[in-house]
Amino acid sequence: MNTPDDAPDAVDFALARATQGGLPLVPRPWLALGERLGLTEHDVMRRFQAMLDKGIVRRIGAAPNHYALGYAANGMSVWDVADERVDALGEKIAALDFVTHCYRRPRRPPHWPYNLFAMLHGAERAEVERQMYTLRSLLGGACRSGDVLFSSRILKKTGLRLTGDTGGKNPACSA
Repeated sequence: MNTPDDAPDAVDFALARATQGGLPLVPRPWLALGERLGLTEHDVMRRFQAMLDKGIVRRIGAAPNHYALGYAANGMSVWDVADERVDALGEKIAALDFVTHCYRRPRRPPHWPYNLFAMLHGAERAEVERQMYTLRSLLGGACRSGDVLFSSRILKKTGLRLTGDTGGKNPACSA
């Protein structure tokens, strides 16, 4: 739980608002944010690091539009992997250059036996299917089954959204 000393101030809220639509698409986004808010590049980076360290911000990530990048086949691979090996195998899969994110989730028996997920992207489905073969080979005997769920539509990805004028106080927010 945050203590009053950990609480974000008005400048932190201004940074959060300035990044709600994403980081500026420039070579030095922290510098661009700083110039917009009257801060140095170092101040912006220091403030975001402090918010990460305190758990106010969980992560800073990129959410590219894979379709715009030429990846028309996007599929979530799902795997039923031995629980005692899922973490180690997940780390190996996450290190592959064609896996954009990989994570463990609880199974939901009897209809959903999968506990390891890895997002794959390709120009066409055959490319993703080749990636699936690579993953299946890497998982070996620890894998009982797997499948790929291809995207059927583009979902809008958004981060934190602050609502209303906070005046530096704790705002209502949505994710």
